[in-house]
Amino acid sequence: MTSTPSEKSSTPDGRPRRGVLFDVDGTLIDSSYLHTVAWWQAFNQAGHDVPMHRIHRLIGMGSEQLIDELLPEDRDKDGDDAIGAAHGSLFSVHWAGLKPTRGATELLRRCADAGLVVVLASSSNVTEVAAMREALGSDDVLTAVTTATDAEHSKPEPDIFAAALKAGDLRPENAIVVGDARWDVQSAWKLGLDAVCVTSGGISETELREAGAVAVFADPQELLEDFESSPLGRLAAG
Repeated sequence: MTSTPSEKSSTPDGRPRRGVLFDVDGTLIDSSYLHTVAWWQAFNQAGHDVPMHRIHRLIGMGSEQLIDELLPEDRDKDGDDAIGAAHGSLFSVHWAGLKPTRGATELLRRCADAGLVVVLASSSNVTEVAAMREALGSDDVLTAVTTATDAEHSKPEPDIFAAALKAGDLRPENAIVVGDARWDVQSAWKLGLDAVCVTSGGISETELREAGAVAVFADPQELLEDFESSPLGRLAAG
């Protein structure tokens, strides 16, 4: 797998490089509810009673922003790092059992077969992303992978997708984001990127469309089945 961008933003035949930036949690890996439970447990351990439904709606947002949204502003923020660390530790229990969402691995391969650059754009840390890559089993079709270490600010800021564009040697006009949360749509929009969404993370089609998603599918399998007429297929066709 190539981990650094090439010198040119075009293919050998002179066509511009086109690619897809994939969010991972909830989009390619069925983990949104595992994160919800891990955060719920982490908050409880720190003495905060936060309902799961509030947590779930914020999955995909960066840890710092998520904690700020869910806890009182006048709290002792010195404990925030410990809550984030507890979430990571609690979520790690599930690494060995992580599974792709329906059709996720096949969609990655279909994109690569269509000549698209495939980049994983995750805000998770390196070890979590490694566990998710293991579950996907598709490193051979990935051009690049970005993690939390590649972004100064997490979603809904655009840093992670900006890093993914750079890693894939892609221009915004020749790339599309695939995600599962409104944070993915907002981050993409700030860079002039269209976002295609899937509801496998538990966020409704209505909410994703209201956020600005150009197309919404039930899961990667449905997107795969409609690939040719989808925004991804049209991007590949040039």
